[in-house]
Amino acid sequence: MSLRTASTPIVAAWRLCVRRGALLSWLLIGFVAPVLAADSNKVVRYAFEIAETGFDPAQVSDYYSSEILEAIIDPMLTYDYLARPVKLIPNTLEAMPDVNDNGATYTFRLKKGIHFTPDGAFKGVKRELTAADYAYSIRRFYDPKLRSPYLFFFEGKIIGADEVMASAKATGKYDYDTSIAGLEVIDRYTLRIRLKEPDYNFLYVLAFNLTGAVAREVVEAYGDDIISHPVGTGPFVLKEWRHSSRIVLEANPEYRDEVFNATPEDTPEDRAIVQALQGRKLPIIGRVEIYVVEEQQPRWLAFLNGEHDYLYPMPEEFINLAAPGGKVAPNLAKRGIRAQTAPEIDLVFTFYNMEDPVIGGYTAEKVALRRALNLAYNRNEELFIRWKGQAVMAQSPIPPGAAGYDGDFRSAASQYDPARAKALLDMYGYVDRDGDGWREAPDGQPLELEVASPPDSQYRPLDEIWKKSADAIGIRVRFKKERWPDLLKQGKLGKLQVGNFLSWHADYPDGDNFLQLLYGPNSGQSNDSYFKLPEFDRLYAQARRLPDSPDRNSLYREMNRLIIAYAPWNIRLHRLRTTMVQPWLKGQKAHPILHQGWKYLDVDVDAQRAARP
Repeated sequence: MSLRTASTPIVAAWRLCVRRGALLSWLLIGFVAPVLAADSNKVVRYAFEIAETGFDPAQVSDYYSSEILEAIIDPMLTYDYLARPVKLIPNTLEAMPDVNDNGATYTFRLKKGIHFTPDGAFKGVKRELTAADYAYSIRRFYDPKLRSPYLFFFEGKIIGADEVMASAKATGKYDYDTSIAGLEVIDRYTLRIRLKEPDYNFLYVLAFNLTGAVAREVVEAYGDDIISHPVGTGPFVLKEWRHSSRIVLEANPEYRDEVFNATPEDTPEDRAIVQALQGRKLPIIGRVEIYVVEEQQPRWLAFLNGEHDYLYPMPEEFINLAAPGGKVAPNLAKRGIRAQTAPEIDLVFTFYNMEDPVIGGYTAEKVALRRALNLAYNRNEELFIRWKGQAVMAQSPIPPGAAGYDGDFRSAASQYDPARAKALLDMYGYVDRDGDGWREAPDGQPLELEVASPPDSQYRPLDEIWKKSADAIGIRVRFKKERWPDLLKQGKLGKLQVGNFLSWHADYPDGDNFLQLLYGPNSGQSNDSYFKLPEFDRLYAQARRLPDSPDRNSLYREMNRLIIAYAPWNIRLHRLRTTMVQPWLKGQKAHPILHQGWKYLDVDVDAQRAARP
């Protein structure tokens, strides 16, 4: 810790010692000055709206599991909590990595003295974080046994890694000790990664929470149950887990000395955060309790009753009660409750399974069916009925706030036009042959689509809009209703025909992170539609080699046009998200990329206890 970030009392003590010439006294102060540990009396309670799936970074892909892992495992890089636009900073590194070969070679130097939390797998040894841990953790994404949904972050990039994966697929066993030329542990604290070609988003990848370090001993000790035993070097540890019900985190007593130091915007909100937290040791709170509350009304009522300390996302159905016109309602403002509204770097979309015999395919009639469904879908109804105006219409997959966003891109295929939809279906042979009011397929077979969505109340208006839109153009639909985590797994396996339950929150602030969702080799990972178009894949591979630039933006526009033309998705909305914050909670500010900021939070315990039932 430098003097620039030291707390005021320590700086004052140092100045006093210097004035008195008491160097020895200063050295003693350096060792005995109190460094406040997390306060076990400070507890933050919060609710997930969807259940988690597990806690192995190489095997999960859902937002909610990632929130927990972000608190437990440490990636090498992270983001400045307050800086906007977002700014990468070192996390477990001494400094930002050295970048050479025009973005193809990266050298990372770890801080010394960072330790994993104690676990039986370490057999009593205080286990230090090393460069080999990051190399091992990256290797796990390539292990065919794990079927990692985030393999796309690394596949085709690191020299020699794909060959080791190919050998594992042939032999049935992944050898973690086989040398990989592009993944080189130079010494105990130095890792060098060499890529096959430049990748200007690679540092963003290594700031993503799921690329944090896990220890080989822990993974091997727990085997297939590793998904229940996350062990990391982060600010919190998993204390309790009741699947789909309750998760408890406690402050990590082994956490390194880290103090709050961020780059604030010139706003009252940021100034208040800095005033409350600057120079304080992290984490401040001793415990986080997370409850899974899938219905929106109970989440809202729990917050109103003071049972939860903040509410994210604010249920849209109650937004006009909480913050009419964008301002906190007077009755809530009197209680000191705050509202924070900001655009998400995200996309809400419907995917069509391109390998399904009814909805999928690249022939003219299959394209016409998907485009007709998109034209018939009333996004304006969704905007106001489901989201209560808390969103903006999407014209392309890339949202505002991501590099490569084109605010001028427009497409008539995104407009609500049921008359055009009917004409398109008529033109390509989707007509009512038997007079029952429903269209048949061009070959005369019955036409009925199965739309997958969860049974939760927030999806009911979306189901109603889907059915109303499909009915209007004479297409039958039925609904497959299963819990969100189960649908997520089925989508990865290509077992859903139409998925109307997904959104994508940016892993990093670049259009690449959204376009990769349709890159053919990512099928079964992030590409739930199994879209495989050679021209799109060629453009994507070409764009990935370029930095953010007009040339790359031109390639992005071409990819956007192909997505609109072939319609593997219905591109719907980019959301605005509101966080409601209790007056006793300090330090809360939603970040565009980070999933949560629990290590930055503080609690006025007396005020919290007085408000709770």
